[in-house]
Amino acid sequence: MMRALYTAATGMRAQQTNVDNISNNLSNVNTVGYKQEKTEFKSLLYQTIQTRTTTANGEEKPIPAQTGLGTRVASTTSIYTQGATLASENATDFAIVGDGFFAVRGADNEVYYTRAGNFVWAEGNQGLTLTTSDGYPVLDTNRQPITLPQGITGESVTVSQDGSFSYKNAEGVTVDMNRSFGLFQFNNPSGLEKIGDNLLEETEASGAALNERTTATLTPSQVRQKYLEASNVQVADEMVNLIIAQRAYQLNSKAITTSDEMLEQANNLRR
Repeated sequence: MMRALYTAATGMRAQQTNVDNISNNLSNVNTVGYKQEKTEFKSLLYQTIQTRTTTANGEEKPIPAQTGLGTRVASTTSIYTQGATLASENATDFAIVGDGFFAVRGADNEVYYTRAGNFVWAEGNQGLTLTTSDGYPVLDTNRQPITLPQGITGESVTVSQDGSFSYKNAEGVTVDMNRSFGLFQFNNPSGLEKIGDNLLEETEASGAALNERTTATLTPSQVRQKYLEASNVQVADEMVNLIIAQRAYQLNSKAITTSDEMLEQANNLRR
């Protein structure tokens, strides 16, 4: 009886985490570049009641008698499928079509990665610098901040689909800046560590960042100016997952109630 109580409790804890994760997906349905997260489970240890060769009569049997001891959360995996590209009126909004990530320099001077391309031109020590909405500089292929020459305004800048920057001078002539977005890919993007603010950190699980410009084996991503990548969360699917998680939580709760009733009956037995 007590085994059933603890086993059902592990199921309730696991489903609570599942509901928390689904809630996070739904809350970020309008977050630029957000990727859906999926909770995965695994079984706990099994207890062997009888071995394969042991029966009450000492006879051989082909299979053992084992009972599971519950479940727990194995991982929360990000699903890096392409989100929809939404048109924007802002010239500093960019969407990636492909497997690449933008690179930004954080407040601690470390390099982080993001799919959110809602950038701005901000005044810095070197002039106008392309930054995130939080002020983190966006990096080029050499991992250096993207800055504009003196006297050039952000309205005159255009970005091609391969991520190259150019601007129009006073005579209306297009000038190549010889700068391009730093786009990086990972062998296992699900291994990236989420640190908040739409930023991801490289880990041993994700592998080293691979520069699309210098790694010939990669399929280059495309950059779309005046577009943003929406989250890939499907609200209908998440609502179905929420109902399933709620029912699973209720089933585990019912198992605890049933076990408690059986213990009560055992305690009330009279000779």
